[in-house]
Amino acid sequence: MEQDMKFALFGNTYQEHKSAHITHLLKILRKRNAQICISHEFYDFLHAHTKADLGGLEVFEGNKFTADMVLSIGGDGTFLKAASRVGKKGIPILGINTGRLGFLADITPEQMEETFDEIYQGKYLAEQRRVLKLTCEGHVLKSSPYCLNEIAVLKRDTSSMITIHAYVNNELMNIYQADGLVVSTPTGSTGYSLSNGGPIMVPQSGTISITAVAPHMLNVRPIVIRDNWEITLEVESRSHNFLIAIDGRSEPCREGTKLTIRRANHYIRIVKRCNHSFFNTLREKMMWGADTRI
Repeated sequence: MEQDMKFALFGNTYQEHKSAHITHLLKILRKRNAQICISHEFYDFLHAHTKADLGGLEVFEGNKFTADMVLSIGGDGTFLKAASRVGKKGIPILGINTGRLGFLADITPEQMEETFDEIYQGKYLAEQRRVLKLTCEGHVLKSSPYCLNEIAVLKRDTSSMITIHAYVNNELMNIYQADGLVVSTPTGSTGYSLSNGGPIMVPQSGTISITAVAPHMLNVRPIVIRDNWEITLEVESRSHNFLIAIDGRSEPCREGTKLTIRRANHYIRIVKRCNHSFFNTLREKMMWGADTRI
């Protein structure tokens, strides 16, 4: 006999032309008598821009929800927002990709039926992914201090680069002159970090990468360290401020603010199908190793 399950839905709010996927998803869940709750902003969007049947859905505000599984409908950006809302709850997140690349959200709409068959049979993986936490001395962050992908320090309001003094376990590692610095988890290593020349790291590797953004030196290379080491950053800027971006959530910060990055004491659990392979995803999504001569 199938177990009763409750799902919490998050989705992006700018893809009304893909509402057929939502209709199909709700049909799949209702067929199994699942309990469904939905974030209020996603509910409002669907109600205003689509013809999806929203009857019987429980609407919640902010992070005030409980569920057996979170469903993120959109791309990787939507997934990261959902992960921020899940926070320390420990609820596994399934990403249904209606975006472009879909590295975190890697279930296609066409795979939903068979994926939920597997979920209800308990045939899925809930991979634990490491989270980083940012602490800012003398600065109160407007958003969550936790990241699944990366914490980036970036220049703001000027074409001039910034100077970043980077310490690892209180020892000076390097002084970067660059447009910024990206501190990435293995999960984030295929995102913004990769586009800046950072290394790909296997999710279970227990590592962090530090990669400069447009460094003003030929001999600066990314470095990989253990994820239980502490990183401290001190930033100098000609405009006396800079940007902090935590999984893409950016806000200004004043020069002189001491930033400390540590491993968080909780994980985000990502739902993967049992036949999932990280290397296969790399080859398919990133064209990793593809011979362009063929």
